[in-house]
Amino acid sequence: SLSLGRRRREAAAEEELEETPQEKKLRLAKQYLEELRQLGECPLGDTQAWPAPHGPSPAHSAVLGYSQAWGRGRGSPAHIPLSLQVQPPDPASIRVLRGHQLPVTCLVISPDDRFIFSASKDGSLIKCKWEVDSGKRLCVVPGGKKGTEERHMGHASHILCMAISSDGKYLATGDRNKLIMIWDAATCKRLHIFTGHRDAVSGLSFRKGTHQLYSASHDRCVKVWNVAENAYVETLFGHQDVITGLDSLSRECCVTAGGRDGTVRLWKIPEETQLVFSGHQGSIDCIQLINEEHMVSGADDGSLALWGLTKKKPLALARQAHGVQEAQGLEQPYWISAVAALRNSDLLATGSHSASVKLWKCGEGFRKLEHLWDIPLMGFVNSLKFSSSGDFLVAGIGQEHRLGRWWRIKEAKNSICIIPLKQRATASGPESPGSS
Repeated sequence: SLSLGRRRREAAAEEELEETPQEKKLRLAKQYLEELRQLGECPLGDTQAWPAPHGPSPAHSAVLGYSQAWGRGRGSPAHIPLSLQVQPPDPASIRVLRGHQLPVTCLVISPDDRFIFSASKDGSLIKCKWEVDSGKRLCVVPGGKKGTEERHMGHASHILCMAISSDGKYLATGDRNKLIMIWDAATCKRLHIFTGHRDAVSGLSFRKGTHQLYSASHDRCVKVWNVAENAYVETLFGHQDVITGLDSLSRECCVTAGGRDGTVRLWKIPEETQLVFSGHQGSIDCIQLINEEHMVSGADDGSLALWGLTKKKPLALARQAHGVQEAQGLEQPYWISAVAALRNSDLLATGSHSASVKLWKCGEGFRKLEHLWDIPLMGFVNSLKFSSSGDFLVAGIGQEHRLGRWWRIKEAKNSICIIPLKQRATASGPESPGSS
């Protein structure tokens, strides 16, 4: 009986020590990161380039494997503090690409960071062929008159949104004339037109790792499409006002900004359910997921909100994030017209018409928004995107807001600005400049 009891205790102890494969990967990843920090060799922004000081160890493999699993939505390790590595950009180093005649409304960067796709109110689409390294314009698809979309390659009205699939194969664009066009990103050839929305298409996003496309519209609904099969899947209802923005990652869900209904919504596609978040006082105009658990949104009341998907109120709220302006004798906050998040990091960017783009840090475990620096840019910042590597930030600039003509900034140039984000050679400590 004594030996039986001992064996039972040993079996219970072994059971307590058992780890799931995911837990083991996380433990080994943390162990390896700590080793790199002690050696001062931890370029946190690029897990694929992390060096293994003594050859590939199990822990090094775990870091790469866990990073890849995270990218597929299978894990949620601690966020990567890239804000510690970024230095204030030199305004003289900002490159300006000119080509659109009217305000740039939206842009995306190819997954390999080699090309920028942009669109504007002139209906033309410069697809896949702003080359980042050279700044050359490689392809232009001209627009036509309304009703001639079948005869012309391009859109016949303002393009408001675009998205690119995570494999770089498909590009989707949406316009004021209710149409979604699907393009071959490599050849600039139009492949298909999706119809079905009853008002302007204002948001597009491909689910990461798939060819499933989510679209949002001023008709207050979200639609799901299968691009590979040119098929409509379903429609989701819930918003009480026009939807102004949409984003998604790996999970089968998407998030939307509901304009003046004052809500952000998380749509769980398989369950056909939605979670409603509220916290802004004005029209919520832009939204982006930071990782699978957090998102950021901006509103025309000047507020910037940081959300956790398990809390219905913001985890952090920066009011008048871009300051205030004098308008008709009254002080009004600058609208937040664009937000961007460097995926799976703590680095954010916001745009307005306040003559600057602002960089932010998500501090204290995503419970605080800390302003880092201002980057001078004149005009309405209608779109912002970080490169996947975090090496640069791209801004789409216009003389007008992408959705209307409430103001016009004559001295602004309709252009695309590439802002380099210089990173320190080694990870810096919390006391380093710019980390607050």
